[in-house]
Formats: sequence, C-alpha cells, structure tokens
Amino acid sequence: MILPGELAFPGRVIFGEGSAQRLLSEAAEFGARGVLAHSRSAEKSGMLTPILENKPANLRLLAFRCAAGEPRLSDVEELRKAAAAFGADWIAAVGGGSVLDAAKAAAGLLASDLPAVRHHDGAPLPQSKTPFLAVPTTAGTGSEATSVCVLTNEGTGVKKSFRHPSLFARIAILDPSLLRTCPPSVMAASGMDALTQAIESFVSRHATWFSDQFASKAVALIAPSLQAVHRNPQQETLGNLMAGSFLAGVALSHARLGIVHGLAHPLGARYRVAHGLACAVCLPHAIAFNRPAIGSKYEVLCELVGGDLLDFTVRLTNQLGIRSPFTGLQIREEDRIVAETLSSGSTMANPRPVTREDVLWFLDRIFAPAGRRG
Repeated sequence: MILPGELAFPGRVIFGEGSAQRLLSEAAEFGARGVLAHSRSAEKSGMLTPILENKPANLRLLAFRCAAGEPRLSDVEELRKAAAAFGADWIAAVGGGSVLDAAKAAAGLLASDLPAVRHHDGAPLPQSKTPFLAVPTTAGTGSEATSVCVLTNEGTGVKKSFRHPSLFARIAILDPSLLRTCPPSVMAASGMDALTQAIESFVSRHATWFSDQFASKAVALIAPSLQAVHRNPQQETLGNLMAGSFLAGVALSHARLGIVHGLAHPLGARYRVAHGLACAVCLPHAIAFNRPAIGSKYEVLCELVGGDLLDFTVRLTNQLGIRSPFTGLQIREEDRIVAETLSSGSTMANPRPVTREDVLWFLDRIFAPAGRRG
C-alpha cells in the first residue's frame, strides 16, 4: 500500500536550537491559564529558566513537577486533578517521554468523568478538549509525534497504552539544545528506543510506502547519531538524533510496532526496567526472529546502518555500555507475561506471527543463562 487508511500528525512542529523559549507564547494562544508539567531534571538543569523568562505577562501558570520514573495511573490522576482545580486551558510538558505521556494522558482525561483505571481497562477515551503541547528533552519515545501514551497500573503491574486521535500535540517543539544536559545512560537507552521504533515500524505488517519514508529516514539519522553523540555530542548530531526520534514517532503512528514493544511493556513493568533499556535488550533477538519474514527490507536496513543489522545492533549496545538487567534472573509470572505479550497490538503488528512458544523462546534468551526454567 502507498498510504495508510488515515494520516494524522501533531498540529504544528517547531524545530531549532533555542525554540523551546517560544513555548509559553505559543501556548497562550490556547488560553490564559495553563499547566507546565516538567521533570525534576528539567528543573535542576536550568532548562526551564529561559522558558519561564519568556512567559507573557497575562499568562497564569501552574508549574507541576512530575514524579520520577515511568508514568503510573496515580501520577496521571494527580496531574489531572491539579489541572482541573487550576482551571487549565491547556497542558504543556517539558521532559522525557514519561513526562510527555503523563501530561498527554492528563489532558485527555480532563474530558472524562471516569477514573484513569477505567480507560486503562478498555473504556473508550472521549474527545480531548484540552490542548497538549510537547517539548521533549530526550530523543527516544517520540511521544511528541504520536497520539499514544503508555501508562502502568501500579496495582496490577500491567502496562498499556491510551490511544486517541485528539491526544496529538497541538504544538510540538523540538529544541536540540535541550539534549545537552541529558545523562549518557539516558541518552543511550532512549536512543535505543527510538532506533527500535524506527526498525519495527519499517518492518511492521501495517507498514506502507508512506510510513517507510519516515521509518527509513529515522534509522538513517539515529544509527550514526547515536554512535557519535555517545563520543562527542555536537549540535548537528543532537539535531539529527532529535529529528530521527520524531520521524520514528510519525512512522509508528501509521504502522504500529512489533514484538520488541510487545515484550518490553510487561517486562519493564514487572522488573521496573526503563523502557528504552528493555527495548535494547529485546531488539537483537527480535531481529534474528524476524529476519526470515522481512525479505529485502533486511538488506535495506543493513544499507542504512552500514553493515549487517544484527551485528550493528549488538555492537552498538556494547558501545553504549548497555547491559541487560535480566541476565541470570528467574522469570516471574511467566503466564501473565506471555498473555500480555500475545495480546499486545505491537505483537500483532509483528511481521512474523508470534505464538506462545515463540514468546517462551524470547524469554529463554532474554533471561539467559538462567532462563525461565533455571
């Protein structure tokens, strides 16, 4: 197919060094009262200072520091309640993918009378009436480009997505200078998430010519940039990495993902492993598993990374200092992990059909040498 059944994007995208300073003046177009959700690191690093210094005089602003770690339903409810009490006209987020997802979900839930857990369990989200603005400070999830947010139910340990067309950012601001303060370990893990998303959307069974243009360009930008930025974070490299992450987000919005994300969500939630790190561990196994099913696309990916894709991925994770947190552990709740993996929309989009035995094959390798059976 040339095009997917529907094309959907953020309302506007602003790109360039220093562009984050425009956030509040742009947000003021949506109303005079807004919430600025941010991470602790964004506050400590000083990156909020130039944003706040450019606040329009008539703008009433509530700064809300999001909890550390990947977003939980309780975190989103706290932000939703704060925004509702403040009478927010809009919610903006400055932070990594977790902060963006929490703010995106809170903006969407302001239109709902139901608790977040009901929507996490499958109740449809209503049309969001609260504009969401995104300023990513990492290059990884591509949340600024998608209508998806991933949340964990801390009561059950289940990690699932909210998805609705109205959750796209009205404005996404991509400021590469914000990556300068990103810790190397975070840069590595988030970058591997972006690379995984680009690869998975490229080989997805829902891929089209349209999504392939974004996915392939994302791979071409991320692969060399992630190697270079780890050694010497030059501005051009940071810009390419941020642009690649955004393009991967556009690609996954139109093609979905694959088995890596199907596995990473239940594993990350149960072992409290950062999403990008879980993706990095699962990716080489997925490449080996999917290779017989993707035909000439494997050769295209090899050309994009400048060598054999599987070898490149293994070498890159080693260069980035990524070590598996699962190695040697015993698998917990095997049946639930298998069930959640198989029911995931990401797994269903995988180019090669995935069975229960296939998931067990992955788990044996992810948890080697102990494996799931010890």
